[in-house]
Amino acid sequence: MAEDASGRTTRGRWILRLAIPGALVVIGVMAFAIFEPIQVLPRIRLGPGFSLTDQAGAPFTSEDVRGDIVLYSFGYDDCGDRCAGMESTVTEVRDRLGEVDLGDVDIRFVTISLDPASEGPDELTRQALRVSADGEQWRYVSGDPDHVENVIRAGFRTWYEPRDDGSVAFDPALILVDGWGVIRGEYRYQTVASDADKIIRHLDVLGEELRNATGAATVAYEAAHFFLCYP
Repeated sequence: MAEDASGRTTRGRWILRLAIPGALVVIGVMAFAIFEPIQVLPRIRLGPGFSLTDQAGAPFTSEDVRGDIVLYSFGYDDCGDRCAGMESTVTEVRDRLGEVDLGDVDIRFVTISLDPASEGPDELTRQALRVSADGEQWRYVSGDPDHVENVIRAGFRTWYEPRDDGSVAFDPALILVDGWGVIRGEYRYQTVASDADKIIRHLDVLGEELRNATGAATVAYEAAHFFLCYP
C-alpha cells in the first residue's frame, strides 16, 4: 500500500533529527583535526555558591565575582609556613598578571578563613595588610562557621580540621574558577614547576580560550574539551 505524504514527512523529520547529532560530531572531529594545537583547561565541576563577609565587614557573595576569573585560597591567622607559602604563591601570580592576556575579563583573588568562628573583619584586615590585599582585587573573607565549612569541604572539596589547641590541620589548596562558576584548576600539591608558574601558564590557556572561542572556533574548542586536550 502506498505511503501517504504525511507518513513520508514524519519519517523525514525523524531521519533529520537522527542525522543532526551525527553531523555535529563529524564537524567537531574535523574542526579538532584542523585546530589540533588547541589546549583547554578541564571543566572539573561547578564551584559552590556562598554568602560571606570580607575584611571591610561588607557582604561578599559568589555572585559578586560572576563573570570574573577567581583564584581561591584558604588559611587563617598565624598558621605558619603553609599559609605563608600560599600567600607567596598568590602574591606572585598577582604580580605576574602582565604575562597573560585575559582580554576584558578581570581576575580576583579570594582567601577564605579556615577559622571563621574567631576571625572577623579585624583579624581578616590584619592578614590582608600582610600581603597588601586591597579588598577589591584580593579579598579575605569569613562568615557563619557552618556555611564556611560547607563551602570549603563540600563545595571546594578541601579538607581541614580544627584542633583543640586553636590551630587548624588542613591541606593547602588553590582553586581556579572561571566566570561561569566552573572549577578549571586545582593546585593541591607542589610539582616540579612552582605553583605560580603552573597557574600563570593555565591562566594563559584559559585567557586564550575566552578570547578565541567564538563563532566557528567554538566548535574547535568544544572538540578540544571532548578529546581532553589539557596542558
